[in-house]
Amino acid sequence: MVQWVGPTLSPVSAIEHYISMDSQEKTRWDTRYTESPESWTEPDDFLQRAYSEFLSKIPPGNALDLAGGAGRNSIFLLERGWNVTLMDISEVGLALAKEKAAKAHRQECLCHTGLGCPSFLETSQIDLNTLTDLGTDQFDLIVCFYFLRRELFPAILRALKPGGFLIYRTYTIDRMKVGGGPDDPKYLLQPNELLRAFSSLRVIDYHETTEGKAAAELIAWKS
Repeated sequence: MVQWVGPTLSPVSAIEHYISMDSQEKTRWDTRYTESPESWTEPDDFLQRAYSEFLSKIPPGNALDLAGGAGRNSIFLLERGWNVTLMDISEVGLALAKEKAAKAHRQECLCHTGLGCPSFLETSQIDLNTLTDLGTDQFDLIVCFYFLRRELFPAILRALKPGGFLIYRTYTIDRMKVGGGPDDPKYLLQPNELLRAFSSLRVIDYHETTEGKAAAELIAWKS
């Protein structure tokens, strides 16, 4: 069971939790991060756009980065003053994320808040395909990029605090037409599926593309 650690930790602390996982899946992702660690640095462009338009003026709080890998999106949030919990199956990916967090701290805080650097990174090594609970009213922001497990949708809704934001982007079934992504429909959204799954939230922005990445993009707010 994941234990949540509050913001009284020292800046950019990395707290690790371990939960049983699929060893084959872990090995696959560990290998990817080991072979090209430099490829996992830039935050997703959709996160940058969403943050600039909807979150840049609100006070940072506690964020959850689901299946965040080497932390490209976690570090983006960390640098803006958020306390970030990063969950992923890859030990190598999480190690890269912690290195980036330490580097950001050594550079005398890259936060954009003007309040110093109170933020911290918590890492949790976990197979999200085995997880059923993320807590209740835990996070002011949840981000999820290119990971799909439909059984986790209710847990995401519960974990989001009232007033919290969800930013989600992942592939749709149209990805099979362009190639290069998952080829199992289990990991691909049907048209408008993401919109329906989080219809209980106030949807601020929703968009689907059928070419290129062929992804659905959602920004929503919990009232």
